[in-house]
Amino acid sequence: MTYQIQPDAVAGSLALSALLSTLPLVTFFVMLLGVKARAHTSGAVALLVALLIGIFGFKMPAVMAISAAFRGGVYGLLPIVFVILTAIWFYQITVASGRFEDLRLVFDKMGGGDVRIQSMLIAFCFGGLLEALAGFGAPVAITATMILALGIPPIRAASIVLIANTAPVAFGAVAIPITTAGDVGGRTAEQTANIAAIVGHQTPFLAFFVPFIIAFLVDGWRGVRETVPAAFTIGLSFGIAQWATSNFFAYQLTDVVACIVALGAAFVLLRFWKPVGVPELRDRLGIEEPHAIDGGDELTGSRVWWALFPYLVVVIIFGIANLGTTVPEFLKSTDIKIPWPYITGHMFSTNGDEMERTEYKLQLLNNPGTLLVISGIIVAIAYMIFNENGRYKLTWGEVGKEFVDTAYRMRWSAVTIATVLALAFVMNYSSQTVSIGSFFANLGPAFAFFAPMLGWVGVAVTGSDTSANALFAKLQVTAADKLGLNPDLMLAANTTGGVVGKMISPQSLAIAATAVDMEGKESEIFKKVVGWSFGFLLAVCILIFLQTNVLDFLAPVVN
Repeated sequence: MTYQIQPDAVAGSLALSALLSTLPLVTFFVMLLGVKARAHTSGAVALLVALLIGIFGFKMPAVMAISAAFRGGVYGLLPIVFVILTAIWFYQITVASGRFEDLRLVFDKMGGGDVRIQSMLIAFCFGGLLEALAGFGAPVAITATMILALGIPPIRAASIVLIANTAPVAFGAVAIPITTAGDVGGRTAEQTANIAAIVGHQTPFLAFFVPFIIAFLVDGWRGVRETVPAAFTIGLSFGIAQWATSNFFAYQLTDVVACIVALGAAFVLLRFWKPVGVPELRDRLGIEEPHAIDGGDELTGSRVWWALFPYLVVVIIFGIANLGTTVPEFLKSTDIKIPWPYITGHMFSTNGDEMERTEYKLQLLNNPGTLLVISGIIVAIAYMIFNENGRYKLTWGEVGKEFVDTAYRMRWSAVTIATVLALAFVMNYSSQTVSIGSFFANLGPAFAFFAPMLGWVGVAVTGSDTSANALFAKLQVTAADKLGLNPDLMLAANTTGGVVGKMISPQSLAIAATAVDMEGKESEIFKKVVGWSFGFLLAVCILIFLQTNVLDFLAPVVN
């Protein structure tokens, strides 16, 4: 039993095949927004539509289509749900110990007591650092709980972290989306570095505006006016550092450098400039001032150290796991590749080659979730030993209880994520996603404008910029060669287009909803962020098109 990718399978028409392939996505959002069904129900109905189209429209054997759905579902549970579960559990350890209140005080002092600036520092700078190291939804899960703890209403907190998780995504998880684009696109190491450099000429434009949008989401136009110096400093410093690192340093470290530089720039600014109207802001938003665990508000050096300690541990653990070659290679050696029934060895590309990477990879140690568990255990032990005479008491019973409670809270989100990934794998393996991409690739010279939309669609379906690049990289290169465009620019377009699609992916919506206790209300969050996603996408499309002509100096060619 075999199946070959066939983009024009429906009546031999690429246009009709592509149109039919959009129905699962349309179904999902109609169910979510029109019918107002819960996300896991919407995902299940969309999955059923995808299966029917794959079996009857694209003539994929039913057993293979069903196997593809299970392949996606398992991947949704491990590693993705596991990563999110451990990320929220890691945060809950700091809450159970009482140290998180001190962390709130740290951000309160650093942000001048202004929750708008604190939201920029946490969601954008700190979230970007987590994205650089972990990815897989961990930044959204962790920063959403932190923003919520500042006193920001749940739906605003979810919107803030989803929009903040844009510009850093292209270089997330040590720039794995760009590395994947170069690998799948058949580019050399020098050309892959060039892709990173071009992305570094694109995402800083997004990064500059994100802090302003965060201020707007927290406090409207008044919030923007009163925080212009901070938003300008954070956005500009992040963008410049992202550009410089991706073009002149190690592109794998782009987000790490950019986040540290932006945090440092904000710290320096706040030594000389103080936000105005902070008491009125707290009254307006109904936010109480944070207090240390003993009721005082004095932060000692020890308290600051232990409040920041968990995130220092995360940075060190993920840094060791991702930088260099020795440790990363050892972690990868523990991966177990499992051939997937009716998929591995049974799937073939349009040119007849056996499709690669169809097996399921069980990542034992080379997994952000495992690294977060290790980080959590280290933090828990440290907190138990250095508890300042029981004032910050933590027990193993509480650590275990937080894990169980978090897993219970996530039960429906886990179903949603597994269902959405099942949908993505069915669409990918049955030719539906490739059909949409191939249709865009036949648009001629206009393809340069529409190229980012492929990445946007890919991330909206899979929830991952890496997956979107794995899906469309070869198609982008083929279309570029056919149309005389710069292949590296088109791969960068796919990457940056995917960045702005992440905020509306069902997977991201489910993660954000879980983190702010809004399970089942993903449609409300979607309505808050979809306009921003479309606006960013239009800006990226225009920028990419200009880079093919008047701004071609921002997209160098490497042969």
